[in-house]
Amino acid sequence: MVSTLLKQVRSSHPTKTITKVITTYLFLFLSFHVGHGQHDFEKFSSSLSSPPPPHMTELDACNGVFLTYALLGRVKEYPHVTNTSKQAWAFKAEASLTNVGDEEVPGWKMFVGFQHREILVSADGAVLIDAGDFPAEVGNGTTLVGTATTDLKTAIDTAGDINQMSVRIQMTGTQFGLGAGATPMPKTIRLENDGFKCPAPSRRATRMFVCCKKDPKVKAKQAKKTKYPPRRKGDITIAYDVLQAFQNNYYAEVRIDNNHPLGRLDHWNLTWEWQKGEFIYSMKGAFARRKDPSECLYGLAGKFYKDMDFSNVATCEKKPTISDLPSERKEDEKVGKLPWCCRNGTVLPPIMDKNKARSMFQMQVFKIAPDSDNRTALTPPTKWNIDGVINPKYKCSAPVRVDPQVFPDPSGLRAITTAVASWQIVCNITKPKPQENRCCVSFSAFYNESAIPCNTCACGCDDTRKCSSRASPLLLPPDALLVPFVNRTVKARAWAKLKHLHVPSKLPCGDNCPVSINWHVSSDHKDGWTARITLFNWEEYSFDDWFTAIQLKRTFEDFHDVYSFNGTRIPGLKTVFLEGLKGLNYLSGETNGTHANDPRVPGKQQSVLSFSKKHIKDFDVTHDGFPTKVFFNGMECSLPPIRPAKSSGHKSSSISVIALIFTAFVTFLMI
Repeated sequence: MVSTLLKQVRSSHPTKTITKVITTYLFLFLSFHVGHGQHDFEKFSSSLSSPPPPHMTELDACNGVFLTYALLGRVKEYPHVTNTSKQAWAFKAEASLTNVGDEEVPGWKMFVGFQHREILVSADGAVLIDAGDFPAEVGNGTTLVGTATTDLKTAIDTAGDINQMSVRIQMTGTQFGLGAGATPMPKTIRLENDGFKCPAPSRRATRMFVCCKKDPKVKAKQAKKTKYPPRRKGDITIAYDVLQAFQNNYYAEVRIDNNHPLGRLDHWNLTWEWQKGEFIYSMKGAFARRKDPSECLYGLAGKFYKDMDFSNVATCEKKPTISDLPSERKEDEKVGKLPWCCRNGTVLPPIMDKNKARSMFQMQVFKIAPDSDNRTALTPPTKWNIDGVINPKYKCSAPVRVDPQVFPDPSGLRAITTAVASWQIVCNITKPKPQENRCCVSFSAFYNESAIPCNTCACGCDDTRKCSSRASPLLLPPDALLVPFVNRTVKARAWAKLKHLHVPSKLPCGDNCPVSINWHVSSDHKDGWTARITLFNWEEYSFDDWFTAIQLKRTFEDFHDVYSFNGTRIPGLKTVFLEGLKGLNYLSGETNGTHANDPRVPGKQQSVLSFSKKHIKDFDVTHDGFPTKVFFNGMECSLPPIRPAKSSGHKSSSISVIALIFTAFVTFLMI
């Protein structure tokens, strides 16, 4: 239709007339689809009217990418509650992007600023690059990228083909709060591609729109031309590369890369969900935790592969759990012999060892009908998740198709080979929710006799029948930190009686953390100050190649040295990275005491850090002497809400170096 109209008007007024034709066609196209959305909306809810189509003047005024968001309707979900803020509503919405500029937009990215605790259930034609698979919590906004249509071409290059110039995204989800007559809309919508500038969007009833134009002041990065969206950066990136494809099976390689200076995995477990009945026939470099063949035998795979012996299949699970092989299997001819494999699930941060910041395994995947008749019918698994023992919590995105991965040719010649198809999954570190930490921190100082222990239930509490999960932890004598929590009750009660402290009728629960860290301010003098850090391992197993990181926002520049640990500065994070010296880079597990009735003894590592006062004039040891964040093996630890205060009898916490030396000398003479 557009081509015919263009031929009729091309000879007279080419530029002006073609623009009018394209604008008219866009108006008809969007009017038709919004009207079609109204039909679906009336079935969904009759409380709102369908948003009107965009005016021709809106399109005329845009010389860039035109974005819209329309709320098609919402209905109350079960359960029906009286609290408006907790009431759930199912909603339908439609977003669209239309390129009416003169430059192609490769790999479009649209941000929708949701703000009503939305849970997105589906988004046809798009995936979320900063959230997990559907359903996904997007209450703080989310960025969508295309699946079928990833690029927005121009009218010039396509003769006005609207299907190549635009994309529509049908969304369904759940939102919370607001009454029946409200029209909950996002805060904003915008184009996230480099070089574009978006003003505040306009809103008319249930529709929001904005025109994003090229910013002449911004020089967009000249990205390499790719057929699919470019690879993205993340704390952990997972590559899913198909190396060989056959009619009913294919070989795939999964590569895990750690890119964050504090990111880490120990004894990692990788999970996903197959979409079309696939199963893993064999693996190298990793193994499946469960090999039960029943899902194949009694499922679609058993009906399709009638003569296959499923007893030797690596795993038939729809949601398999994959783990790394131990190091002793690295040279195994059958399951090993791969680079970056067989490290017992340890992926270190690149700041420690770049060679150990990657893990990899390969597998043979069998497909079932109808994909078994087409070797190019390749579907990656979804709902990726990766976790370990004590490490950061990661949230993984949906797999996004990217250009095929390039590998050096195995012959050694100056040639390259490419994967059949490649997908990328990006996993980013999330802040642990309260009582979901795996490590905690206690505070103490030379100017206060009491130690502030870890928070109550810092790492969760399963049984609270005999203790309180809400009571504040009791102050302790510093030596009580050396014994397990179950042995601290007598010390805590005696200390409270001695210091006239309140003791609740129901004592607080323990922290239940496998690792705890004590930060003790040791001294404060005219030119600097010192702190002692002690790590306690309450688990039975040890931590190899452990590290801890201390974030000091105000005093980072004054960090001078650390003794008996290796210390590295990370300026961008204002963090001091600490690890054990060579040969001492393990934190042993908890052991029995010397005598039968002695409490168990945790594994310990300790060091002293020294600081100057060159960059802080108003240094206050009660505030500036304590870290703002503490990490162990990448996991953010729970910090006490308060810091030790100076006791009323303490005259001054500032002493000179000369006084310290003199006191030590006099003490030596007296001995």
